[in-house]
Amino acid sequence: MVATSLKSMDEIRNGTLLSLPLSPSFAAWAKAWSEACTGTDCGGLKPFFMNSVLMVVPAVAASTLIGALNGYVLSKWRFRGSELMFALLLFGVFMPMQVVLLPMSQVLGWLGLAASVWGLILVHVVAGIPSTTLFFRNYYVGLPDELIKAAMLDGAGFWQIFRRIVLPLSTPILVVTLIWQFTNIWNDFLYGVVFSGADSKPITVGLNNLANTSSSVKEYNVDMAAAMIAALPTLLVYIVAGKYFVRGLTAGAVKG
Repeated sequence: MVATSLKSMDEIRNGTLLSLPLSPSFAAWAKAWSEACTGTDCGGLKPFFMNSVLMVVPAVAASTLIGALNGYVLSKWRFRGSELMFALLLFGVFMPMQVVLLPMSQVLGWLGLAASVWGLILVHVVAGIPSTTLFFRNYYVGLPDELIKAAMLDGAGFWQIFRRIVLPLSTPILVVTLIWQFTNIWNDFLYGVVFSGADSKPITVGLNNLANTSSSVKEYNVDMAAAMIAALPTLLVYIVAGKYFVRGLTAGAVKG
């Protein structure tokens, strides 16, 4: 993909698939970013990329925070019916996304958020809560209850304990959840194509439209450059924080 994106079309036609570019050029990248046609619009992937950024950042932050609070309550502040509530939340982890398309579209219409970035944010927050709750709840179960009890004896309340004791100890699982949610939301296509409007389509929808836009000449270098642009954020996240992701997944896996 990288090699093809750096070639001209003449070089692609006359060479082999795996041959390195003789004179590398970022012209295909520039065209994919700002000039390529995605349907009837020829503004490239830039607006779609920005829509994804505006959607991913608040959706990841909100779903992670809500999951941390849920996990904290369901593990350290158990109440009557808390186990049933956790079991019901787990249904969301295994529920096919297609099941919620119709009811979710109705809810977005009632809220006035249909075909907007805010609507996509809400969808991804709701869809992410079961997974983030599962991650945090299982992690917090391993935290000593004595820490919470000692803080309560010192007069600390619910929010003080969460902010000053629990969150500082949550770095491994926070990293896991942030990477997990970022990857899922950035790479999502189904919700993006169903719930977005003309001005709120994410990068995955833009990439699909670009690849399927018919023209007299199929520019494979532009398609490959566009695919790389869409994949770069998640690649960078895993390159920078991949080792922390593995550490977080294994944190607390062995007790005793």
